[in-house]
Amino acid sequence: MGTKSSNKSLQKAKDIKNDEFYTRYDDIQAELNFYKDQLKGKVIYCNCDDPAESAFTDFFKLNFDYLGIKKLICTRYQKSNLFLLADPVRRSGYRLEITAKNKDDKKPVKINLKGDGDFRSPECIEFLKEADIVITNPPFSLFREYVDQLIKHNKKFLIIGNDNSRTYKEIFKLIKENKIWSGYTKVKEFGQPDGTFKKFGNVGWYTNLEVAKRNEEIILYKEYNQQEYPKYDNYDAIEVSRIKDIPKDYKGVMGVSVSFIDRYNPEQFEILGITDRNNVWDLSTKTYTVVDDPKYSDLNRRGAIKTNDGYKSTYARILIKRKK
Repeated sequence: MGTKSSNKSLQKAKDIKNDEFYTRYDDIQAELNFYKDQLKGKVIYCNCDDPAESAFTDFFKLNFDYLGIKKLICTRYQKSNLFLLADPVRRSGYRLEITAKNKDDKKPVKINLKGDGDFRSPECIEFLKEADIVITNPPFSLFREYVDQLIKHNKKFLIIGNDNSRTYKEIFKLIKENKIWSGYTKVKEFGQPDGTFKKFGNVGWYTNLEVAKRNEEIILYKEYNQQEYPKYDNYDAIEVSRIKDIPKDYKGVMGVSVSFIDRYNPEQFEILGITDRNNVWDLSTKTYTVVDDPKYSDLNRRGAIKTNDGYKSTYARILIKRKK
């Protein structure tokens, strides 16, 4: 029993360590600069941040008047600190509230919470209900659950997430339905609890706030030809390996990389689905069973292109169609 409990604690510690990334002030500023008019007069809630260490808290405190926000609420999840996992005693988190009355205080009052500050707790959900916009860096491992809560409570948000999240069926469904989309910038580097920095190449912002670039059309200049745009053998669509190469004269279905989401204009294109093993979008035209050969083991999930040497499997592809 003791060993099992210890293993559970170690796994939990590993999960928290992998999620413990601190967003840099410069990255927050680079993205938030685009939303000033949408933040004015709003209650902002940062529900995955330690106010004592969070650059989100620092940013909103320093720019409280400039942004014209009404109120800032930050809640600390007490167990986010890796070393507290070994402590069996339940500890409370705390919240920090900043308004026009106390924004100039050097040390705003910290108010203890009844619970540990988990964003899923009833206590923190009450703060969520009060908020107009949620802005934070949620744990990557809980991204699906976190977004689901925001959608259920009909909240505006601006949050950080991994690009791979776009392929999750729950998140992709929201993207397809135009309920969530990408922001303006990428987050290249995060701080870690030990003081070091970790670089990423596939992390950015997700939001349902207005983003001007969603109104910009991708300029199409290439013309379709069968040699350059092969057809999948298991999807009625052609392969377009680079976004800039989307043909201007092709009216059928096209498979593009997940980075397309950063350029997606819902007035120019329609998202039909994504290549998926379970064919949840009912788009696949063939089910492969050649799983004995490791080269072909993922053909049920990916777009497959038939060649003289067998099949070439692509990475995950978003299936799109031009609207105009």
